[in-house]
Amino acid sequence: MDAVSIIRAKRDGGVLTDAQIDWVLDSYVRREVAEEQMAALAMAICWRGMDRREIARWTAAMIDSGRRAVLSGLDRPTVDKHSTGGVGDKITLVLTPLVAACGAAVPQLSGRGLGHTGGTLDKLESIPGWRSDLTKNQFEAQLRSVGAVVAAAGPDLAPADARLYALRDVTGTVESVPLIAASIMSKKIAEGTGALVLDVKVGSGAFMKTLPDARELAETMVALGTDSGVRTSALLTDMATPLGLAAGNALEVAEAVEVLAGGGPADVVELTLALAREMLDLVGLPVDPADVLADGRAMDCWRRMVQAQGGDPDAALPAAAERHEVLAPAAGVLTEVDAFAVGLAAWRCGAGRVRKEDPVSAGAGVTLRQQRGATVHAGDVLAVLHADDPARFGGALEALAEAFTIGGGTGEKLPLVIERVGG
Repeated sequence: MDAVSIIRAKRDGGVLTDAQIDWVLDSYVRREVAEEQMAALAMAICWRGMDRREIARWTAAMIDSGRRAVLSGLDRPTVDKHSTGGVGDKITLVLTPLVAACGAAVPQLSGRGLGHTGGTLDKLESIPGWRSDLTKNQFEAQLRSVGAVVAAAGPDLAPADARLYALRDVTGTVESVPLIAASIMSKKIAEGTGALVLDVKVGSGAFMKTLPDARELAETMVALGTDSGVRTSALLTDMATPLGLAAGNALEVAEAVEVLAGGGPADVVELTLALAREMLDLVGLPVDPADVLADGRAMDCWRRMVQAQGGDPDAALPAAAERHEVLAPAAGVLTEVDAFAVGLAAWRCGAGRVRKEDPVSAGAGVTLRQQRGATVHAGDVLAVLHADDPARFGGALEALAEAFTIGGGTGEKLPLVIERVGG
């Protein structure tokens, strides 16, 4: 076999055989297929798609490119959550210690930012001392002692996905149901969790812009998980507007800590509790997570989780050197805050990457002062931009040019949880 023939086959709308999929991913891991060739194949998949058999085989081949974890010696059920990515989506930071404090073990393997969406590891790495690179033994030991761990997938866990994940981010090949589904599920199945809840975002700030596309992605991933013996369900959730008030790494950590302390934006609290209830239901734990959040047990678990990975939960978070206020041009109701525009602005401030090897600015991003549905006056601060270099503000302001819609209506408020997929 050769890479060019496989690229051509998919480019021309063909269906790849099991042997072709196995060969190209194995050869990519062994660096016999070049980066530009895999980029071309990823683009062909974006354009031409894959059928369910191809997606299942692609997922299996990525799992088989490394080892499968076996989580043993635990006295509690394992359940994980994964979000398909959104703007201001810091839910994992609150949800992981919350569900652990409810009695489950949460083995959370997370990733870095893709495009305009933030990555959980990038956020947590803004905490002084915190590290994501745990060994298998360290990961399992923390899961036993704390019940919660957020870490990067090791180099031997779905290594094909690790390389392809970074490549997709910088080649415009993120928004593809087959590639998203296989990427997420290969890691989640390989990590060994017994149950999984998927938060599939839909709207301008999500990779899936429409409900049918989001539903297709959710159904594909639920089927992949279920067929692999992992109890899996999905919630389709709104990402037309940013989640919470902060978009950016340290900015989102600070907001997550506010929620753990009993405050924070109502939408972040609502979605956290909805996902927590879904996770606890999958593993049969009859605990009300609202009580655990309110009484401080989730915060206690957060502190133990951060400290176990070398972080200082009491340390000051990094802050960007420069700020710029975005003012309301007129009075009225803020009927729309476009999530994609806010995410792009945060990315241009330095919270995301242009190339896969780029660092991110821990303090960069956008903080909203008003959410959709608020009544504003001319001159009110709508948002604050944060950047280390003020030269970044021009591009961020350009991204926000059409982000805020001010009108005379009441502002339509979509349900945060749109529907559920799975058994």
